[in-house]
Amino acid sequence: MQDLHDLKLLLDSHVGLIVVETVEERRVIDMFGRLLGADPRGLFLWSRSDGLNLVGHQGPKVIDPEPEAVLRTIKATPAAGVYLLADFHPYLDEPLHVRLLKDIAQRHEKVPHTLVLLSHKVEVPPELKAFTARFEVSLPTTAGLEQIVREEARRWTDQHGQKVRTEKATLTAMVRNLAGLTAADARRLARQAIADDGAITERDLPNILAAKHRLLDQGGAVSFEFHTSRFADVGGLRQLKQWLAMRQSAFFEPEEGVDPPKGILMVGIQGGGKSLAAKAVAGAWGLPLLRLDFGTLYNKYFGETEKNLREALSTAELMAPCVLWIDEVEKAIAEGDNDAGTSRRLLGHLLTWMAERKSDVFLVTTANNIERLPAELVRKGRMDEIFFVDLPREDVRQEIFSIHLSKRGLQPADFQLEDLSAATEGFSGAEIEQAVVSARYRARGEGQPVTTAHILAEVGATRPLSVVMDHKIARLRAWAKDRTVPAD
Repeated sequence: MQDLHDLKLLLDSHVGLIVVETVEERRVIDMFGRLLGADPRGLFLWSRSDGLNLVGHQGPKVIDPEPEAVLRTIKATPAAGVYLLADFHPYLDEPLHVRLLKDIAQRHEKVPHTLVLLSHKVEVPPELKAFTARFEVSLPTTAGLEQIVREEARRWTDQHGQKVRTEKATLTAMVRNLAGLTAADARRLARQAIADDGAITERDLPNILAAKHRLLDQGGAVSFEFHTSRFADVGGLRQLKQWLAMRQSAFFEPEEGVDPPKGILMVGIQGGGKSLAAKAVAGAWGLPLLRLDFGTLYNKYFGETEKNLREALSTAELMAPCVLWIDEVEKAIAEGDNDAGTSRRLLGHLLTWMAERKSDVFLVTTANNIERLPAELVRKGRMDEIFFVDLPREDVRQEIFSIHLSKRGLQPADFQLEDLSAATEGFSGAEIEQAVVSARYRARGEGQPVTTAHILAEVGATRPLSVVMDHKIARLRAWAKDRTVPAD
């Protein structure tokens, strides 16, 4: 109803040109038909394939489909009308077409024609911007999406004679996952989920998220991570886990006066588990995980890089509620002037978005080289908290060994975890995992089952990062001491 109200205001405000960017062409046509049902102005629809026709009229075409011909006809028509021009955007590069559109718009006071440029994307020429207003078709609300799902459930019930099975929590999660889609797309995904087995279950939710990302993905810098980890797959990080658990309900059900959590920055030593923890946040909260690849943002043309970032963040907002993961953020927005200021502009846009966004996007950024991060990003207030991920302690190393042994079909009880933990002082989680992987290869080559001795042999052949880069790690720990919260 709000869309109809806003569109009526535009039609009554004597605007000569209205631009509507949408993929829901039929919905927009129906909206104009409802508004102009009793209006003396006629409603016409033009397309390159069918020419110009009076909407609702079954007679022959009014005019041939050539763009110039239809614009000249509209210009010469003395009676006021509303003309929907579907997919006219390719013809806006022709100066004559632009001139004719401008002539019609400038004569609006005498002959109040309204031209509507209706397409998925419309770049308005500078000559026409003064006469143009934009109308945005709103996406379905939560209540609207739930109504769509229930309508599809009733439709399936009428066809098959039995009710669709679901639970309230699952239905709520499904509606949440459909947010950001058009009504038509949401209806199609709901129909597919129900048609599979006559039920809406948790198994349907990942498929809906994947399909949603494919619909929203424009081949940009944001990728959808299909496999998210559980916190059970992450050793240690106890304080981080506790922090997230305390804020989960505030993210999904914010209360008045309580700011919802915005995001965290994790800094630390390479291989310490920062990336795995980022994935685990999404898995623990049951949210889709989007990864922003800054490397694909950069473009040699001025302004295009910033545009790519805006589009990437817009995609994340459409996927909300979600977790947006920016890995190794220092590589993209590090301090320096070697890129004609592009990094600074990217940083400025990212900070503005972080401060002003209203969507339910939880931001997880990770960094290895904290010295390259600009002060604007790491100061308190930009993120809810900055966590430091250090090398795992002895008890955590036992936990990590247990996790990786179990993932490979081995029984942790068959191994001397205390001996393995003591031998891997200074090892990162990634280095511990690689020791287990290499031990399996060694044992297989010997035709024997994997033992503690095989893993210890691989540990002894490894020079961990804490030895190779000990001075760098010492500086990082010194920096983090009074500036961050230990993740474990």
